[in-house]
Amino acid sequence: MTTAAPHTTCRPLPAADLDRVLESTRGLWDEARGRSLFITGGTGFFGHWLLESFAHANEALGLRARAVVLTRDPAAFARKAPYLAARPGLEFVQGDVRDFAFPPGRFPLVIHAATAASAKLNDEAPLEMFDTIVAGTRRVVDFAAQGGVEKLLLTSSGAVYGRQPSDMTHVPEDHMGAPDPLLPASAYGEGKRAAEHLCAVHALRHGYEAKIARGFAFVGPHLPLDAHFAIGNFIRDALAGGPIRIAGDGSPFRSYLYASDLAVWLWTILLRGAAGRAYNVGSAHDIPIAQVAAQVSAACGGPEVRVGRAGVPGQAPSRYVPDVGRAERELGLRESVPLAEAVRRTAAWLAP
Repeated sequence: MTTAAPHTTCRPLPAADLDRVLESTRGLWDEARGRSLFITGGTGFFGHWLLESFAHANEALGLRARAVVLTRDPAAFARKAPYLAARPGLEFVQGDVRDFAFPPGRFPLVIHAATAASAKLNDEAPLEMFDTIVAGTRRVVDFAAQGGVEKLLLTSSGAVYGRQPSDMTHVPEDHMGAPDPLLPASAYGEGKRAAEHLCAVHALRHGYEAKIARGFAFVGPHLPLDAHFAIGNFIRDALAGGPIRIAGDGSPFRSYLYASDLAVWLWTILLRGAAGRAYNVGSAHDIPIAQVAAQVSAACGGPEVRVGRAGVPGQAPSRYVPDVGRAERELGLRESVPLAEAVRRTAAWLAP
């Protein structure tokens, strides 16, 4: 692969990936036929995959469904992704998730995916991070109470578990760990914990089904390359010609689910997940960050990998890896795209 700076224009997702999502969810879509969905966070990483896979299924299966998408700036999104903004069945409404005007009509299906997973915001303005998550979720569940909602999906995070114990290879949904509430950096994880509680309590009171998707780490088109996602930073460095820089010693273990699998899992949890149930969403195939960088290098022409510092002898590496057995057992969900292929597809989509 020729190394170059990644393109800055937004392009459609690969047709093969959208076909894969459709084939894996084909049996779910009848529930959306002729109905309305409401989606927050539809213009972010998760959102692009949700909207394009919905639009693809809507047209391919003749669902005649519509998705109303909340965004702070519909005009800006239309300029960024005109191919998506103009798709039949998608309607974009302006508003902030914390105080948006409720759209008229009934919305049996709701996906609440609006929250920037921003380490910078979490570090510099933890109160704003916490307030946005909690106030936004409260606004969405208040809308659910009067919008005829039957099923609501909250995209939460593995951050709700706090620091994963070093002797726990994969964290399960029943792990009772939690972020340290006295640390400002816990704002994101604590906000997601509060959001999950709001959804669970509100759904019981108002008689709809709330499902929780606890996301871990992902790779795929639309992943930000300038945020705190290590694999995105590695791909950015590689496409710019290298070197690929590892900030630490490369020992932490992570796992990455490709975004087409992510879309399959989210739609399946919304439409088939158990009410009041949380599901880890991610890959169980753990790998040290140094090996992630090596795989990115191999997929992008072999730029040099530079490790920031030496490891500390005897120190156990940190881990952020989910146990996804519940999603496999209850919903039949599986990872279908190996990491090397996921990196190759992502880099190919990003390259000019």
